[in-house]
Amino acid sequence: MDSNIIFPELSYKIIGAAFTVFNELGWGFSEKHYQRVLSKEFDRLNVAYKEEVFIPFTYKSSRAINYFADFVVEDKILLELKVVNKLGYTHVRQVLDYLKTAHIKLGILLYFTSDGVKYRRVLNSSI
Repeated sequence: MDSNIIFPELSYKIIGAAFTVFNELGWGFSEKHYQRVLSKEFDRLNVAYKEEVFIPFTYKSSRAINYFADFVVEDKILLELKVVNKLGYTHVRQVLDYLKTAHIKLGILLYFTSDGVKYRRVLNSSI
C-alpha cells in the first residue's frame, strides 16, 4: 500500500462498495439509484456515513451558497457520485469547492460509466 495515500483502507472500502453496487445493478440508472443502493451497501459493511450532507458557504458571515455532498464517510472522506462516461473540469471543481468549504482533506469522485465504475481522488491542498 502506498504510504502517501491518505485513508487508504477506507478509500478501498468505499471503492469496493461502488464496484459491488455496479456489479449488482449494471449500467443505466440515475445517480439517485446508485446513491440509495450504495448507502445500503455501506450499512451492510458497517461503514459510518452521512448522506446528502449540507455544506453552507458563507461570505462575510452571510450564507452565499448551499452545497449538498452525496456522502461524507466516517467524517473523513467526501464522496460525490456521477453517472457520466467522462469526467469534466466542472465535476472536479465541484468536489474541490465542497472540500474547501467543509474543511475536508480528501474527496472521491465516483462515476458510473457504461464501462464500469471509475473514480478520481481529489485532495484539498489547503488543509
